[in-house]
Amino acid sequence: MAAQFGRRLRKGVTTTAVAAAAVAALAASQAPGATTDSAGGQTTSDATSTPDEATDGDGATGDSPYYTDLPPLNSPNPSPSAGTGIDTSGVTEAGIPATVLDAYKQAEATLREKKPGCNLPWQLLAAIGKVESGQARGGRVDADGTTLSPILGPQLDGNGFALIKDTDDGAYDGNSTYDQAVGPMQFIPSTWAWAGRDGNGDGREDPNNIYDAALAAGHYLCRNGWDLSVQDDLDRAILSYNNSTEYLNTVMSWLEYYRRGTHEIPDGTGTLPTDRSDRVTVPPSASAAPKPKPEHSTTPKPGTKPPGSSPSPKPPTAPGTPTTPPTTPPTPTDTVDHLENAGVAQFTAMAGDTFTERMSARAETDAGRTVAKVRIRFTIAGDTDTTFTGGERVATVMTDSSGVAVAPALQAGEQTGTVTVQAGVAGRTVKGVAYKATVTERAADSLVRTGDTPLTCTPGGAFADAVELKATYRGEAADKVAATAMIVDSVLAGTPSDKGPYFKDADGNAVRTWSLTTDANGLLKLPQLYADDTEGTFLLRVTTTGGATTTVALTVKKADEPETPDPSTDPSTDPSTDPSTDPSTDPSESPAA
Repeated sequence: MAAQFGRRLRKGVTTTAVAAAAVAALAASQAPGATTDSAGGQTTSDATSTPDEATDGDGATGDSPYYTDLPPLNSPNPSPSAGTGIDTSGVTEAGIPATVLDAYKQAEATLREKKPGCNLPWQLLAAIGKVESGQARGGRVDADGTTLSPILGPQLDGNGFALIKDTDDGAYDGNSTYDQAVGPMQFIPSTWAWAGRDGNGDGREDPNNIYDAALAAGHYLCRNGWDLSVQDDLDRAILSYNNSTEYLNTVMSWLEYYRRGTHEIPDGTGTLPTDRSDRVTVPPSASAAPKPKPEHSTTPKPGTKPPGSSPSPKPPTAPGTPTTPPTTPPTPTDTVDHLENAGVAQFTAMAGDTFTERMSARAETDAGRTVAKVRIRFTIAGDTDTTFTGGERVATVMTDSSGVAVAPALQAGEQTGTVTVQAGVAGRTVKGVAYKATVTERAADSLVRTGDTPLTCTPGGAFADAVELKATYRGEAADKVAATAMIVDSVLAGTPSDKGPYFKDADGNAVRTWSLTTDANGLLKLPQLYADDTEGTFLLRVTTTGGATTTVALTVKKADEPETPDPSTDPSTDPSTDPSTDPSTDPSESPAA
């Protein structure tokens, strides 16, 4: 197997060489007491940490067998679509079953929120899922994400594998003697006991459910404070899953392959791997060698064995390979013929706001009966910054008892225009529903000045007071709303005045129209206003998107001058008050001394 594996690596998968070098460096950098076995795996003398904090000696899988198939040399990038004429070499392998892909992306989104420093890429989960179970046996899962039949690795009885005696009384693997790796991510029961998670919200932690298993794998890879954007931490995380250099190389090959491009395919149509780490493939030259003839050509009777024969051990079950093809009834998803719009037809929101109406789809059979427990995927298409609440462009929701799935609320971005949302059945290609949502410009329905000081200025001067206004929409501050300020001669004027108050542009030129935007508090703060030599009263009119308008008077006049006294009213020039003419003061009429 090692010779064949090395031969396949030389077929152009260069990332494995880098990964192997990283493993060598990693081995040298382990804590004191760490050693490297002959296969490049590592063991450590530190056994005091809890399973959630340390690299388990048995890894997530108990170092069970895994698929060693390597990706094609080419992967479609971008992912191909009908009629594009793109080279489709590697298209089949690049496809990931719809529900399985959705589970990986949901796990990434959850870990982005719960453990943002981990930087878990969903492509890593896809790479491990490919190596462990061939993406849940090519996506053979039901609408809930549970495999149509259990996925079990060989019993870990020490016969060519690790020896792990039963730890769960057969609860997960059905084996009360030895443990077996379980589910699409191949967790051994003892690891699942602490790593298991409920990824689909059904209240259960089921290792055979791809949503549960993918989320558990994400948490497992993100423990110990590892940052998976750092190569050393990424190597450690992968090795902790299965302690083997070859395993690390294989996972890294698929990780890089999926990073270059992948696409969604219907459930149950994925390509199944063929090569296993516990099986040596006979080279083509050996297949032509003459086969030894049996000593006895007589065919033994049924129920008898040839003389001298001994019981043949049952070959180990390939990971992810059922012993007999299971016969399963149609799932609810299989019965869906089409989707119908189960809500309103029009959706409108202002940029930055949350849409008040939510999109909903109803799953129906060809006879028009509703279908419950079907996963509906809502996808925002095209170039837009509108997302679902939480920042995602894809949301998967299960239909309720009435066959209806309601998408999360849409959060309008800053790009205005029409947004298209497609609803389809996860894992099926049936007639879906296309929704149109409209994002309008931010608007205000009220605009008022924040001060009341009269705005006056002398000819050729500058207005002392700045103009500030507040815009609101339905009583709330209207932020990021576009507005235009214009100096006009009258209320009815449609164009700016050619004289009177003005603003200055960047070059110092007089302009009488100014564009601006409200701040986070809905405030508009106009720049400095100046006056030319024209006296009079002018109007500053400010209008926002949405039609809110206000008008402020601007007065330009000369400064008040002292008034000249009127002689006819000035007491100082009134003859009646002149002492020289006052008879009471006439000396000739003064009484004698």
